[in-house]
Amino acid sequence: MRAVTAQWIANAVGGTLVADVDIAVTSVEKDSRDVTPGAMYVAFVGERVDGHQYVDAATAAGAVLSLVSQPVAAPHILVDDVTEGLGKLARAYLADLRIRGDITVVGVTGSNGKTTTKDLLAQVLPDVVAPVGSFNNEIGMPLTVLRADDTTRHLVLEMGASGPGHIAYLTQIAPVDIAVVLNVGSAHLGQYASIDDVAQAKSELVAGLVPGGIAILNADDARVAAMAPLAPNVATFGVDRGDIRATKLELDSGRARFTVRQGAVAVDVPRLSLIGEHHVTNALAAIAVAVHRGLSLDGAAAAVAQAKALSEHRMALVDRPDGVTVIDDSYNASPESMRAALRALLAVANGGRTVAVLGEMLEMGDVSVAAHADIGHTVVRLGIDLVLVVGAGARPIFDSAVREGSWGEEAAYVDTIGEARDLLDDVLTAGDTVLVKASHGSGLWTLADDLVGAKR
Repeated sequence: MRAVTAQWIANAVGGTLVADVDIAVTSVEKDSRDVTPGAMYVAFVGERVDGHQYVDAATAAGAVLSLVSQPVAAPHILVDDVTEGLGKLARAYLADLRIRGDITVVGVTGSNGKTTTKDLLAQVLPDVVAPVGSFNNEIGMPLTVLRADDTTRHLVLEMGASGPGHIAYLTQIAPVDIAVVLNVGSAHLGQYASIDDVAQAKSELVAGLVPGGIAILNADDARVAAMAPLAPNVATFGVDRGDIRATKLELDSGRARFTVRQGAVAVDVPRLSLIGEHHVTNALAAIAVAVHRGLSLDGAAAAVAQAKALSEHRMALVDRPDGVTVIDDSYNASPESMRAALRALLAVANGGRTVAVLGEMLEMGDVSVAAHADIGHTVVRLGIDLVLVVGAGARPIFDSAVREGSWGEEAAYVDTIGEARDLLDDVLTAGDTVLVKASHGSGLWTLADDLVGAKR
C-alpha cells in the first residue's frame, strides 16, 4: 500500500477523524494478529466477534489508526458502517492509483475455478497484486485493492456473489478493465431463484467494465457466451470453440496437456501442474488474459503450465510415505466441481483403488437433496471403489449410492469427522488414492489436514 494520511482516509470514507491528521498509514488489516507498525486496523462487528474489542491489541501491535463504528480510546476514524467505509476507501485509493500510474484491473468470476484462475494470473502477469486465498467479497476484495501501490501494473480481483447485486457492488468499488467469466453453475444456488439468475449475477462483472474494457468469456458455456453484448469488446476461450482454444487434449496421471490455438498459431502446452481435466478451462482463461496483456502465445502457455494452485485445499496432491495418495479439494464444493474432482480421482489413481470422502455441498437451497443424490449416482457410475459420506447434510449421497447398487465395502456413512478419521485409518493401504471433497463450512478440510499431516 502506498502511504496515505489519516486525513486522506477520513475524507475518502466520509468519517470523523479523532487522531493527528498527518498520521501515515501504510497497510490495512482486519485481524489484530496481522497488524504491523503503520497499519490501520478495521474493526468489523460479526455474528460472534466484535472487532472493537481488539483495538487495544491492534494498537499494541503497531496500528496507528483504527476504522470503527463506535468511539474507542485509540486514534480512530468513526463511520456509521465499517464495511461500507472500507469499500469507499478502496474505491478512492484505486481511483488515485489510476491517476498516478498505469494499472490494469482484472476481475475474475464464475461458479467454479475463480481462485485457481486468480492463482494462475498471479504467477503469469508481471507486477501483479492478487488476493490471498479467496478474498472475493465486500471485505476481502477491498483489502486486496489496498495492497496495490504505485509499482502495481496488474491488480487481479476475484469477485464472488452470494446474491443479486453483490458483484455490481464490487465493481462500483473496483471497475474492471478486463472481466473474466469462467462458467455459470449451481454453486450457491440456494441464494438464487434459478440458474439463469446465477448467470445474471455473474454478468454484473461484464456490466462493470470501464469504457473500452474487454470481457474474456468462456465460449463453451452458453450462459457465459450470452454475456457478450454487455461488453464494449469481447475475446473468447474454450475447449471446443473460442478465439483461444484447446485441441489434442489428453491426461497424464490426472494432469492435462494440450495444444492451444489462436487463429493459425498453435503451441503445445506442457503438462499442467494442476490436477484434473477441468483446469484446462482455467488455464485457457489465464492464457487469454496474458495474451491480451501483450505476452506471446507460447510465453503465456509456458508460464501457465508451470504455475501452481497457490491456495490451500484446492486439488492439492500429497503422496504419503505409506504409499497412500491424498487429493485435498476440501475448500469448496458444487455439483459441477464434485463431478470434476471424482473424474480427477480416477485419473490420478490410474487403476489403483479409489476412495472418495465426500461432505456436504452448502448453500444449495431447495435442490440440496437432489443435488447430493445425483452425486451418489455419479460415484457408482464412475466405479469409485469406496465412497465415505460424512455428515447428515451429505447423507443423500450415500443413500443414492446404495440404491444404485453400492453397499458393504463400496459405500459407508458416518455422522462425524472423527468417525471418518477412524474408518480411514483402518481401511487405507498402500496404493490407494483418496479424495476429500466438501464445502469449507462442513469442516471436512480438518480431515484432509489430518490425512496429510498438515499443521493447523
